[in-house]
Amino acid sequence: MNSLKIATFNINGIRARLEALLDWLARESPDVVCLQELKANDAAFPVEAIREAGYGAIWQGQASWNGVAILARGSEPLESRRGLPGDPHDKHSRYLEAAVHGVIVGCLYLPNGNPWPGPKFDYKLAWFERLIKHGQGLHNSGHPVVLAGDFNVVPTDADIYNPRSWLKDALLQPESRECFERLLAQGWTDALRASHPDERLYTFWDYFRQHWQKNSGLRIDHLLLSESLAPRLLESGVDRWVRDQPHASDHAPTWVKLKN
Repeated sequence: MNSLKIATFNINGIRARLEALLDWLARESPDVVCLQELKANDAAFPVEAIREAGYGAIWQGQASWNGVAILARGSEPLESRRGLPGDPHDKHSRYLEAAVHGVIVGCLYLPNGNPWPGPKFDYKLAWFERLIKHGQGLHNSGHPVVLAGDFNVVPTDADIYNPRSWLKDALLQPESRECFERLLAQGWTDALRASHPDERLYTFWDYFRQHWQKNSGLRIDHLLLSESLAPRLLESGVDRWVRDQPHASDHAPTWVKLKN
């Protein structure tokens, strides 16, 4: 293995889109996959089909919504954390962490926060604060770490087709963006932006008003590399073809390749 390919993919319902997931795994062969929005409880996770595809897996499901998983090609992820610390009353399945192929992988599904303003947005910011605190500890460890997932944050206006239509959306609020900036300021590298500093790249196109057909997208799926991992960055990208398949998720897989 000359390089390590780590991908994140909000599958938007793993039971409904299992075939699409398996097709993508067969075609692109990522070494590590972070999945979000499984929308299935633990017992309904299709572990046998994923193992037949050559991947070990750990997962934290939740009926009907949320849910995260980490897959490893030809290996078994070594779980290090289940759930983000800081709130013992938070039962949402949104964070899973494991050692995979020599890298600590934090798979996250940050709360959407809509409608804004309101309690869901307050929860988003509180969850983000917990992530910032945990991220600092991971970064300070000196280990090679990637935080990968659906952050539900559009970092800048260059990461959306037209911000005017989304001004009242939680994904673009100054508080959301400020939290993302504070996380990056710890020393994390936004891999997709580092590889494509001036290109408009999107990872999400909603199902309305032909946004996919018009390439009216948002960049909300991110892979953040710790300072010890960032020098290994080779390239990153978005597997847009997956979004063009019938009954596709509204997200496309987003990935990074690292020197092994």
